[in-house]
Amino acid sequence: MNVRGFVRLFTHIQLLPILENGEETTLVGGQAVMEGVMMRSPQSYCVAVRKATGEIVTEESPLPRLSERYPIFKLPVLRGLGTLGQAMWLGMKALRFSAECALDAKAAPSANPARKEVSSWTMGLNILFSLTFFIALYKFVPLYLATLLGKAFPTIGSRFAINMTDGVLRIAIFLGFLYLLSRMKDIHRVFEYHGAEHRVVFNFESGQAVTVENAQRFVTWHPRCGTSFLMVVMIISMIVYAFLPFDNFGLKLVSRIALLPLIAGASYELIRFAAKHQRGLMAVLTRPGLWLQRVTTQPPSDAQTEVAIHALERAMELEREQGGVLVIA
Repeated sequence: MNVRGFVRLFTHIQLLPILENGEETTLVGGQAVMEGVMMRSPQSYCVAVRKATGEIVTEESPLPRLSERYPIFKLPVLRGLGTLGQAMWLGMKALRFSAECALDAKAAPSANPARKEVSSWTMGLNILFSLTFFIALYKFVPLYLATLLGKAFPTIGSRFAINMTDGVLRIAIFLGFLYLLSRMKDIHRVFEYHGAEHRVVFNFESGQAVTVENAQRFVTWHPRCGTSFLMVVMIISMIVYAFLPFDNFGLKLVSRIALLPLIAGASYELIRFAAKHQRGLMAVLTRPGLWLQRVTTQPPSDAQTEVAIHALERAMELEREQGGVLVIA
């Protein structure tokens, strides 16, 4: 994989939490990948990717419920961590498949007809780089800037004010970074597939026949989207971090990293509740994520919607083969 391919893969890994949609329940969900969509049901998944030739290729497999293998993940907060962990693992697997299809598309006609693979070494290095980038951009940089501002302006020099400033800067950096990514042609196409995934999920949940024509009537923003989840995480983080009893920069940074799993688990529960009760305070809390989905989802073409439907149909077929039953929530 060349440098451009490495950067492209890194960019998509950064977007994984934004593009993920779904939970380990009776619902369906999915994720946009390079030139395709991954759809999952409670016990199955399918990744469908359209190659440059127009052919739709798939990778599909049963997906055992994590909570059935490890009952501890049925508990509140922990079930969120388990579901998010499995979703990220599955998202990486789906992204790797789509990246390999992209490499195939760039291969010369005389190349080996076997599908080109993204090596484990490349994926591991990219994940490590992405994690380091995440911690630096969303933990170190906003806290460092907030600390400098607190020293420069005594009016915001208190512990509470610095921590709140840190939260505001984190959200601003996230929005700015997301805007810059949205200007990239490759990412804009991913956002279109993201919109296709949401429309097809809405179509399925409506009980209507899942067709391109029906799916295209729905909006592209969905309450269970990873974009909404990340916005909730940032809002909850800002509140929690504001009351941490630390003044030392190192302790502040370590505590922010250490508390992230707990905050993510709690945010998952809020998103899960809000998806079932779309009124009141929870709806207000998740509304910024729905607004932001105007950026992270774009109206898809019929061909892109067709790919999402293909992925859903294959995932549902696998679900039926395993005796699973999908209930519309």
